[in-house]
Amino acid sequence: MVERVQPGDAIHPGKPVTVDRYGVGARINHWITAASLILLGISGLALFDPSLFFLTALFGGGQNTRALHPWIGVVLFLSFFIFFFQLWRANLPAKVDWVWLSKFRDIIGGHEENLPELGKYNAGQKFIFWSMTFLILVLIASGIVIWEQYFAEYITIPVRRIAVLAHSIAAVLIICIFILHVYAAIWTRGTLRAMTRGSVTGGGPGPNPRRGLGDGAGQRKIGPAE
Repeated sequence: MVERVQPGDAIHPGKPVTVDRYGVGARINHWITAASLILLGISGLALFDPSLFFLTALFGGGQNTRALHPWIGVVLFLSFFIFFFQLWRANLPAKVDWVWLSKFRDIIGGHEENLPELGKYNAGQKFIFWSMTFLILVLIASGIVIWEQYFAEYITIPVRRIAVLAHSIAAVLIICIFILHVYAAIWTRGTLRAMTRGSVTGGGPGPNPRRGLGDGAGQRKIGPAE
C-alpha cells in the first residue's frame, strides 16, 4: 500500500519505511541546474580574472566562453525556477525552524533525540533555497543588462557598470552558497540518495532521519523504522 502525502511524496510502510521525495523529472531538473551552475562558475571565473583565462579552453576559447556564458545563465534561470515552483511552499519559514536553529550544538554533535520534528526541509536547507532564489534573480537581471550582444543600445554605461558590480558580487556569493549546499548534501543523511534514487529510508532528508518524515509521516501516523 502506498500512502500519498503531497505531490511528489509517498510513504511506503515497511521495514524500513521508504519515502519518495523526488520524481525522475525533478531529479533531472536538479542536475541540469547543478551542471549549469558549475559551468557558469567556471566560465564566469575565466572571464573575471586573467589568471583564470586558461579555463576558457574548456569551452573552445575566449570568444566561445563569452558567447556561451549568458545562454548557460538562461538555462540555469529556467531550470531553477521550474524547481522553485515545485518546492517553494515546503521551504516557507516555520516557527519550528527557530527551535531547530537554537539547538545548533545538538545538530553539530549529532544528538538527534534533542531536535524538533521537522517538515520536508530544515532551516539550513531553506536558507540555501531562498539564497539561491534571490541570487539567481540578481544574476539574471544584471546579466541581461551587461549582455552587450542584445541589449547594449538600451543600457547606459553607468548602469552597466553597476550591473557588472552586482553580477560579480552575486556570483561570488552563489559560489559560496553552492559549496555550502554540496557540503550540507554530504553531511545531511539521505540527501544524496533522494537526488539520485528519488527516495530515502527511515526518514529524511535531514540531520535527524527518525524525525525527517516530518509533516508526511507525522500527519499520517506512520512511524519510521528504527
